[in-house]
Amino acid sequence: YPGAIDVWERNFEHVEQLFDYGSAIRKIMYTTNAVESIHSSFRKVTKKGAFPNENALLKVLYLRIKELETKWDGGHVQNWAMVRNQLLLHEELKDKVLKYL
Repeated sequence: YPGAIDVWERNFEHVEQLFDYGSAIRKIMYTTNAVESIHSSFRKVTKKGAFPNENALLKVLYLRIKELETKWDGGHVQNWAMVRNQLLLHEELKDKVLKYL
């Protein structure tokens, strides 16, 4: 995949910064892109057919948001203790982490 390699090479200083963090933190960074998750969820419910009007589409999206709210209610971060400890190792993040504990 020459295109992917080119992007990595041109932006390696940004990619390299990710490795400053522990594996538990990196996993959260990779898997919790909330906006992309919502967009993906919207695509799933809207690709199934045509909508007679804009209101019908808005109703479907509203219902999907309500489903996501119940799914995410009481959500937690896996291995939170490890993530918290890895965050506390970074002096620039320590005060922010302690503020929310």
